[in-house]
Amino acid sequence: MKEGKNMTIKQISIFVENKPGRLSDVTAALKNGGINIRAITTADSSDFGILRLIVDDTDKAIECLKTADYLVKVTNVIAVTADDKPGGMASIMKTLYKANISVEYMYSAFLNPSEVTACLILRVDSNENAIEALTDAGYKLLSADELAKF
Repeated sequence: MKEGKNMTIKQISIFVENKPGRLSDVTAALKNGGINIRAITTADSSDFGILRLIVDDTDKAIECLKTADYLVKVTNVIAVTADDKPGGMASIMKTLYKANISVEYMYSAFLNPSEVTACLILRVDSNENAIEALTDAGYKLLSADELAKF
C-alpha cells in the first residue's frame, strides 16, 4: 500500500520549560483526558525541551494540551516495523539511504506488533519517498488506526 497520506502518523510536539515536574504535568493532562501515549521522546536544551508524542487520539490530546496552556505543533511522521534482531534497524536505514532519504530523527514506540518485530517512528525529509522506498523493500508501515489499537 503506497497511500502516502494514509500511512503517515500525526506526531504532537509540545514545548515545555526544562524544569522539574513539567513531564509530570503534561502526562497528567493527557491522563485526565483519557489519552494513551503510544510513543514518546524528549529533546532538551538548558531552558526548554521538546516532547514528541504519538497518542491514540491526536485531536483530543491537542485539545487537552491547549486547555492546559501548552504550545503544540503537529507533524506527520512514519511508523515502520523492523525485525527485532541485530541488523533490523540497519536494514531500514540502508533502504532509506539508497533512496537518498534523510532521517531527521527517530524513536521507538511502546508497542510490538508481534513477538519478532519492533516499531520505529521516523521523521524524514520526504514522507512520500520514504513510504514508497520502504513498501517497495517489503517493510510494513503502520497507519494511525493500527497504532491506536496496540
